[in-house]
Amino acid sequence: MDYCGDFIELLGPDISTKILMNLVNPSDLIRVSLVSSSWHQFVIENGLGKQLCLKLFPEISGIVHTIEMNNLIDTVGHKQNDCDELECLRKNHRIYTLLAQAFNPFVRKDCISEAVIASSTDNYPEESIHNTLEPFDRIDTRASYWSSEGQNNPAVPETLLYKLMTKMCIVTEIHVQPFQAYFQYNFPIYSSKAVRFRMGHKLQSEMTDSSTSSNKWADDEFIWTYTSPEFPMVQFKLPEPVLCIGGYMQVELLGRVQRQEMDGLYYICISHVQAVGRPLLPRFDIEMPDSSGRCALKYLPETGKRTLSSQPLTRETVHLLVFVPSLQDYYREAQEVGNKCY
Repeated sequence: MDYCGDFIELLGPDISTKILMNLVNPSDLIRVSLVSSSWHQFVIENGLGKQLCLKLFPEISGIVHTIEMNNLIDTVGHKQNDCDELECLRKNHRIYTLLAQAFNPFVRKDCISEAVIASSTDNYPEESIHNTLEPFDRIDTRASYWSSEGQNNPAVPETLLYKLMTKMCIVTEIHVQPFQAYFQYNFPIYSSKAVRFRMGHKLQSEMTDSSTSSNKWADDEFIWTYTSPEFPMVQFKLPEPVLCIGGYMQVELLGRVQRQEMDGLYYICISHVQAVGRPLLPRFDIEMPDSSGRCALKYLPETGKRTLSSQPLTRETVHLLVFVPSLQDYYREAQEVGNKCY
C-alpha cells in the first residue's frame, strides 16, 4: 500500500489526475480511493469525484454552486471555520460520486411516463393528449393525434403537460411531431409556428384530473425551473442537455398556421411528443418536501429503502440539497456494486 502511495507521489498531481480521469465508472474511482490513505486523500483534495461527475454529466454543472454553498453553511445558517474545509471536500466527493452513479451515461430512452393534461381538446377522448404518446399517427384504421379547440385568433397558444419517468432526468432531445390530416383535402398540417418547453415540479395542491373532458388547469400549480428559448416548429434542438428536477415537462405551442376549411377556425394538432434522455436509475429517487425548490436525493439499496441522511431539511438550505450516507456505508455498498462488474 505504501508503494501505491509513493507511485502517485512520483507521478505528481497533474499526471495522476489525467490518468484517473480516463475512468468512466464511478465505482472505479471509489476503488481508487480505498487503495490507501494517501490515495484517498489525493482523490478527495483534488476533487476527482466532482471532475468525473461533470465529465459524465456536464448538465449537473448548473447545481455545482448550490451544492458547494450548502457545504459551507451549517444547520443554523452560520459559516463553518476554515478547519472544516477538508470535511467540505469529503462531502462534495460523496455527493458527486453519488450523482455520477444516479444516471446511466450509456443509455438514453424516452423519459415521458404519462400524458397529464392539455390546455384544450376539441373532441375528447378521441383527440386527447394521450394519443401523443403513440409513436405513429395511425392505430389500426384510426387516426391518432391530439387536437386543440378551434380559435378565430391564430395567436392563441396551447400547452401540453407530461409527467416524466423520474423526478430527476437529464433531457437531451425533445421531439414534437405535428399532425398531417391525411383524411382532409390537400392533407393540411396543423402545426404551430413555434414551440417552447418548461420543466419543473408541481406544488402540493390538487390538480385537475386529466380524465375529465374539461382539460382546464392552472399554470400557477407548478414551479418551472427551466424555460427553453422559442424554437420554430420546422426544426429545433435543445441548445444543450437539460437537468429536469421535479418530474414535469410542459410543451407550449405558440401561434397557429392552419385554418380548417369546414369551420374557418385555426387548430393545432400533434401526433407525437417524445423527451429523450436519462432518467434516474431505480436505486435513486428525489424527494421535494415543499415549494421552496429544495430537494433530497435518496438512495434506495436493494436491502431496503433508506434516505441518504438523518439530518432534517432546514430553511437555510435552498434550491438543492443532496443528502449522503456515512462514508463507510456508502463506500461499502459502492464497492459491492463495483465488484459485480468484474
